[in-house]
Amino acid sequence: MYIQELSVVNFKNIEHAEFKFSEGLNCFIGNNGAGKTNLMDAIYYLSFCKSFLNPVDGQNIRFDQEFFMIQGRYSRLESDETIYCGLKRNQKKIVKRNQKEYKKLSEHIGLIPLIVVTPSDTNLITGGSEERRRFIDSVISQYDAVYLEALIRYNRALQQRNNLLKQFAANNAFNLEIVEIWDDQLVKYGRQIHAVRKTFIENLQPIFQKYYQLISGGKEIVGLKHLSDLTDQDFDQLLKDSIGKDRMLQYTTTGIHKDDFEFELAGYPIRKFGSQGQRKTYLVSLKLAQFDFMKQISGITPILLLDDIFDKLDKERVEQIVKLVADDHFGQIFITDTNREHLDQMIVGLETESRIFAISNGNVI
Repeated sequence: MYIQELSVVNFKNIEHAEFKFSEGLNCFIGNNGAGKTNLMDAIYYLSFCKSFLNPVDGQNIRFDQEFFMIQGRYSRLESDETIYCGLKRNQKKIVKRNQKEYKKLSEHIGLIPLIVVTPSDTNLITGGSEERRRFIDSVISQYDAVYLEALIRYNRALQQRNNLLKQFAANNAFNLEIVEIWDDQLVKYGRQIHAVRKTFIENLQPIFQKYYQLISGGKEIVGLKHLSDLTDQDFDQLLKDSIGKDRMLQYTTTGIHKDDFEFELAGYPIRKFGSQGQRKTYLVSLKLAQFDFMKQISGITPILLLDDIFDKLDKERVEQIVKLVADDHFGQIFITDTNREHLDQMIVGLETESRIFAISNGNVI
């Protein structure tokens, strides 16, 4: 699967841009702030109906304009697909597949599988558990619609339970039977989500370790752990045992919404002991493992976006990454860089088809 053509209007700093892409390697070259990452974000938007940089849709409209529009034409499973995303200020976002509007945006997730690696991914290591849960959930949701629906229903029940706890505190009253209605929902969907996350991490880990070994030259050992209250305790009992604490704090203190994922280097947390190069290698390896996993599950080769990933990496690791992604195993790839000479050196000798686009102020030059 690959994107053949892209049209972008009034998206961030891009006034109007049209592209015809290679099925292999596509490179956006330009200075910082030129709009390279915004073009990556436009491609991402067509897969996820949202930005990976700014979750507030209205703020992605170009300054002093009233709308943005992104449209892509894809080759997918030997047929053409046209995906359209559009937004007018203060109006509902519209997403269409082959000119037919989706009733629910969740119906689109997974149709155009895509992996993105960006500098902001360091938040997966340095940020809180919410960042890591969001990443794991986004990966699984791309290939498992049942999981996505369970996640939506769990979060809805969690919000209702938390609202009840606040109302009871405000009114100095409490009704356990009403709380237990939402407990049943949390337990039903929470167990389901926990089981899928556990299996996902078990299956992802050996693939991830393989890529890290290849990029690092086999010098370091890494690990990935799933930390959850539900690992060795019954969720229903956990909710019963924590009700006193929940009433006092006025929110639900236990459940899969508290899960975390420990990133390890040589048995220690990489956030504490890893260098910048090791952290970046870890993240790239994690995303390449995600690529393999999704390709295997869906039978579709995802699009791979590599945004400014070569900073903080030594020459050997950069060369290993480029060789890996240029292999036939991977499909269409997008890379951003500020240095044309640097990029030319990286791709020289590669057999894959490539195109280079010079970007300045949101325009192709």
